[in-house]
Amino acid sequence: MSRHTVAVALLCAGTAVLLLAALAVAVLPGPYLRLHALSPAAALGAPLVALALAVDTGPGRAAVKLLVIGLLLAAGGTVTTMAIGRATVRAEQRSDREDAR
Repeated sequence: MSRHTVAVALLCAGTAVLLLAALAVAVLPGPYLRLHALSPAAALGAPLVALALAVDTGPGRAAVKLLVIGLLLAAGGTVTTMAIGRATVRAEQRSDREDAR
């Protein structure tokens, strides 16, 4: 199996995850369900695309940079998802307190 074939397979998988997550965000009601749908896109979709680019580039400096970007996307996406979830909970708590007044 050639390097290009593997790269195309990884790219198709990453793109499918990103498209499904985008569709889920458009369809699902409520912030928590949408946040749940975005988590795989951030943790899996974007890193798969970066991995596909690294595989297609071949060994070398560019591939290492792309792999680092993929790792940063995977870690940063998870952290961002948690931060958005916490901000949503805090905003709802503030809203509930203001409604109680």
